[in-house]
Amino acid sequence: MTPAYKTALIVGAGHGLSASLARLLTQSDLSVALAARSPEKLKDLCAETGASAFACDAQDQALGSPDVVIYNASARTRGPLTTLDPDEVRRTLLVSAFGGFLVAQRAVPAMLGKGSGAILFTGASASVKGYAESAPFAMGKFALRGLAQSMARELSPKGIHVAHFVIDGQIRRRSGDDTRDSTLDPDAIAQTYVNVLMQPRSAWTCEVELRPWVERF
Repeated sequence: MTPAYKTALIVGAGHGLSASLARLLTQSDLSVALAARSPEKLKDLCAETGASAFACDAQDQALGSPDVVIYNASARTRGPLTTLDPDEVRRTLLVSAFGGFLVAQRAVPAMLGKGSGAILFTGASASVKGYAESAPFAMGKFALRGLAQSMARELSPKGIHVAHFVIDGQIRRRSGDDTRDSTLDPDAIAQTYVNVLMQPRSAWTCEVELRPWVERF
């Protein structure tokens, strides 16, 4: 692990990918904070990893100044365009994209002061292709990808590694729960995140696509 990275914040933490990330990051000697709307659900994970959990609504809050920020929060509402609830669409956009902006805006100043840091955004298939009756999710994930691309161009020259991960497929709730080839093991995904964090600055990755070998693309 890059010596400069000592602390990590995972926003939108839960029992799937975020849990795998928390375990792997703590094994790499980082102190981990978990931000979620319902932090009580993370009690067992905190006991296992030594992480701290905080209440955070990704729509309107951001926390701390860690060395590494991983934005996993997202929201989804589905349905025909003509019947979508505008308030639910707004919430989807706020959580999926605007929350990522707020968290990054809070974290970046401290990273700039140190001349180092990393911000990783979790995207989805919808980051690159809009599906029928899923316009709000596509809008949110397209926006998050655009944010990541813009930030990478602005901040990479200043020592901050920004990367976006297209998770093209269904993530298993827990590693080992499902062995179907059509699902992604969260431990395997987490390993890719950590591999990106360990990259030398001379060869940074700004976007990664992860999918099961059976997934069409």
